[in-house]
Amino acid sequence: QVQLVESGGGLMQAGDSLTLSCAASGDTICISEWGWYRQAPGKERELVATIDSLDNTYSSDSVKGRFSISRDKARRTVALQLNSLKPEDTAIYYCHAGHDPSSYWCTDDDDAWGQGTQVTVRS
Repeated sequence: QVQLVESGGGLMQAGDSLTLSCAASGDTICISEWGWYRQAPGKERELVATIDSLDNTYSSDSVKGRFSISRDKARRTVALQLNSLKPEDTAIYYCHAGHDPSSYWCTDDDDAWGQGTQVTVRS
């Protein structure tokens, strides 16, 4: 199973930029999609961005044009670049690894979450 560790969070000012990193270890053979989610205080966890095995990316409307996701296959890392930060971006950011649903051998048990990294943006 894959294990994920996030890093890079911190206390920022509005307008700042920040890069979050997610390092993967373990068996990633079943993973076809990597994503970043966030959860603000009192709110549900929401999808921020994803990248798949073909490097197709998706960003939610709330971050489109400001955040971008990328991955380094050799280093087994997934990064989230956060630009033009706003106070409403304050949240715990989680890395997620999702299994290939078309694979006979891969199941929900192959999915994984990181422990999260806090991003706080002051106005």
